[in-house]
Amino acid sequence: MVTVRYFAAARAAAGVETEAAQVPPGATVDILLKTVRTAHGDDLGRVLDRCSFLLDEVAVRDRDLPLHEGALVDVLPPFAGG
Repeated sequence: MVTVRYFAAARAAAGVETEAAQVPPGATVDILLKTVRTAHGDDLGRVLDRCSFLLDEVAVRDRDLPLHEGALVDVLPPFAGG
C-alpha cells in the first residue's frame, strides 16, 4: 500500500486530494501511475502525462524506481507563476 497525494490540476482530475493505492510487491512508480490512471480515467491520464513526481519527497527521475510499503508519492502538475 502506498499513499498518493495529488496537487492542483491532478487533484481536480483525480477528484481526491489523497488516496491509498494497492500495488503488488516489487511495483515501480510506473506501475503505480498505470494503476491510478486506470482507476481515474482519461482526465487524470492527460494530466499525468505532464506531471513530475516525488517519492518520499525526492524527485523521481526514473519511473522504474521500486516502491516500498508505506511510500508517499506526490503528483505535481506543471505550475505557472513567479
